[in-house]
Amino acid sequence: MVCYRTDYVVFDMDGLLIDTERVYTEVTNDILGRYGKTMTWDIKAQLMGKPRVESATHLLSLFPGIDITVDQYLVESQEKLDAKWLTVQLLPGVQRLIQHLVKHNVPIVVATASSRWSFDRKSENLKEFFDYFQGNVVCSDDVAGKTTGKPEPYIFLHAAGVLGKAVGVTEQCTEAEAVERSKGLVFEDAVYGVQAGKRAGMTVVWVPDERLLDVASAGTHVPDETLASIEHFKPEKWGLPPYDTE
Repeated sequence: MVCYRTDYVVFDMDGLLIDTERVYTEVTNDILGRYGKTMTWDIKAQLMGKPRVESATHLLSLFPGIDITVDQYLVESQEKLDAKWLTVQLLPGVQRLIQHLVKHNVPIVVATASSRWSFDRKSENLKEFFDYFQGNVVCSDDVAGKTTGKPEPYIFLHAAGVLGKAVGVTEQCTEAEAVERSKGLVFEDAVYGVQAGKRAGMTVVWVPDERLLDVASAGTHVPDETLASIEHFKPEKWGLPPYDTE
């Protein structure tokens, strides 16, 4: 039985489409390790989905005794990250889902807290895959000055607007805008992303790392479904065409 109607799909990127969260963890702990510190998953949960400067500032505030400034951390971490981006791969089930949606002409868009420059580096080895989005990629630069990032819903509303959906740009909306928002399906791996998607009035599939499940919940904004992997997604449940029988 179809439980939802989906007219368009919005995807987070890091840790959802591509395995960049692994790289972030490696680099962060490489730097913190010099000071005998480690970013545990309860800390990481507080950073995922946040813009880079805000994330770094919050991270270092949790380790007040270490001798590194936010600016120094940002420079060093960026150098280390840039050396690793070419190793990034798609996560399980992602290629199949995106190709399926494109085949059935379902509008898709990426909404990421990464900057455009960072997106270009991360996607350099995956250009053929990201071509499926036909340029529909919203980065933090595109919404700068209009939001402080997730859990605010603005980036998802802006992304829907990129697809030509009349959803408005503020959390408060008209009845017609609410209906259009309800037809959007968001895929997220971060708690703040789940909160942003629900605040945007959209349905949300949460695909968290299993270690995140041990330390975090989405709070009052409950996802509509939680999956261990995009491999387990059933399109027909969301009013989308089912996968072809293999």
